[in-house]
Amino acid sequence: MTRSDPNICWDSGPLPSTVRVGTNTRINGQHAFRRIRASASDALIVGSNTTIDGVQFSIGPDARVSIGDYCCFTAAVIMSECRISIGNYVLIGFNAVIADSDFHPLDPAARIADAMACSPAGGGMVRPKVAAAPVVVEDDVWIGPGAVIFKGVHIGRGAWIAPGSMVTRSVPAGTCVGGNPARPMERPD
Repeated sequence: MTRSDPNICWDSGPLPSTVRVGTNTRINGQHAFRRIRASASDALIVGSNTTIDGVQFSIGPDARVSIGDYCCFTAAVIMSECRISIGNYVLIGFNAVIADSDFHPLDPAARIADAMACSPAGGGMVRPKVAAAPVVVEDDVWIGPGAVIFKGVHIGRGAWIAPGSMVTRSVPAGTCVGGNPARPMERPD
């Protein structure tokens, strides 16, 4: 997994130093890495034979994201402030979101302070802490278009997440869930 591997297809110049990619992996989308604020060389690790098409990553200063082999993600958003781990043979549909944090405080006064810190007028203000918990997606998972996976969720091997689902609780292996909030359901075939 090197930045200069001729078997990697990245259509927008050299890979950032914070990204490691396996062989035969294809990454399309000029803004994929625009919001990586981490400085560690392993902030984002993508396995081999994986396709990342139009995906946007937002990775905080201390966060880590790992993606396995033989995955295919299309126009998804992966936002991490602590840890997101995605296994092998995972498919993620367009407009799906995986987030390990709320990315803003829930308390109204803290939200205002956060907005100020993020604004051009913030002048170096420190953002308030936000709740975060790792997300784990095991092997052979299908996440449908428009689904949202929230902080602290663990999706078991072979699970199936219906399009548009809001996943707020962990999903056992082999289970199909759907709805808002996501609940077990019959898998449509």
